[in-house]
Amino acid sequence: MLKLSSKYRLNRAYSQAKYVPFDDQSKFILFSDCHRGDNSIADDFADNRNIYYHALKHYYAEGFQYCELGDGDELWENFSFDSILDAHKNVYMLLKQFHEDERLHMIWGNHDMVYRDPDYVEEHLSTFFDPKIGEDVELFCNIIYHEAIVLKHSDTGQELFLTHGHQADWWNYLFWRWSRFMVRILWKPLNVMGIADPTSPAKNYKELIRIERRTKKWITENNNLLTIVGHTHRPRFPEPGEIAFFNDGSCVHPRSITGIEIENGEISLIKWQIATTDDGVLKIVRKLLEGPCKLKDYITE
Repeated sequence: MLKLSSKYRLNRAYSQAKYVPFDDQSKFILFSDCHRGDNSIADDFADNRNIYYHALKHYYAEGFQYCELGDGDELWENFSFDSILDAHKNVYMLLKQFHEDERLHMIWGNHDMVYRDPDYVEEHLSTFFDPKIGEDVELFCNIIYHEAIVLKHSDTGQELFLTHGHQADWWNYLFWRWSRFMVRILWKPLNVMGIADPTSPAKNYKELIRIERRTKKWITENNNLLTIVGHTHRPRFPEPGEIAFFNDGSCVHPRSITGIEIENGEISLIKWQIATTDDGVLKIVRKLLEGPCKLKDYITE
């Protein structure tokens, strides 16, 4: 098989995936493409930070496990994790609680592809310097980032394949270092002026369609394996009987974030957004977009 093909990359990610058992009592929230930045004008996450934090607090209190399907940290526009941590400290302290409770599952994408190196992760994410006490304290001690995760139902044996999805995007997988260079030098300054990066599938509709087509082809070749990705930022939620290609969207939509919930053996596409009450009060609300549908209805015999 050609090693440069998306089929090869998806096969490899699936074969090397971390397996996580679950059942109908398990609860997962899947977000991706947060692109957490340094709170500068180029930080696309900053506008939705309060929405994301509120949603995350809800899921922590309700006992959900958190799966982040790549591009959580924006490490193309930003040179270091430290500036991102300083900008969004409350978010990382909450993620730290998920990690300490063994409810945190992290996948790397193209914008945080440096996390595929365990040594890099250990050096930059294990601890952080706390100026209040003047010493390093634990952050994500012993955390491991994966290219893919497979949720396997302990009763039915059904598998849910989770990955970022850039395996079907040859440019942003094979040449991510060149893309990162171009973003840092050229597209970040232009983005501030409102000019979109044409190499991003989220901003290039034709490339988005090609990536989705390659992923769907792989799914059909693998017995319609239920697959959940991010990368393109476009939410996708098929009906049972269709190609089982899901996309959780992103956390950088205008004034909203989207994600996928798995609960009670069912899957749903949800959105958190700011809404206005009749008396003019702004509040953050959860909206069901699609589902819930029973996971077992997607099993192909």
